[in-house]
Amino acid sequence: MFEHSKMDLLPRAAFLLRLLRSFFVTLVIVVVSLAIGSAGYHHFEGLAWVDSLLNAAMILTGMGPVNPMQSLSGKLFATFYALYSGIAFLSVMAILLAPVIHRAMHKFHLDEGEE
Repeated sequence: MFEHSKMDLLPRAAFLLRLLRSFFVTLVIVVVSLAIGSAGYHHFEGLAWVDSLLNAAMILTGMGPVNPMQSLSGKLFATFYALYSGIAFLSVMAILLAPVIHRAMHKFHLDEGEE
C-alpha cells in the first residue's frame, strides 16, 4: 500500500490523494458505525431515531450514553456497541494517521541515507 523505504518520497499531490482516500475510508466506517448504533438503540430501546443517533454518536466518540438503558436487551446492545466503538475509534485513528506517520518515517529514512 505504501512505498518501500528505498523508493523516492511520494509527490505532494499523490500524498494528498492518499490522505483523501484514508479520510473517505474512515468516513465510511463512521457512517456505518452510526447506522448500526442508531438501528440498535431504536430497535432494542425503542428510542426515536434522533435520540438513537445521538446515543450512537455519543458512545462512538467515547462520551457516554445520553439516555439510560431500561431493558436487558438494550443494556446488552449498549455494552457490545461500546466495546465495538472503542475498537472502531482506534481503527479510524490508525487509518487516518498511517499516511502521515509513514511519510514522516519515509522522509526520515531518506534523510538518514544522505549522510
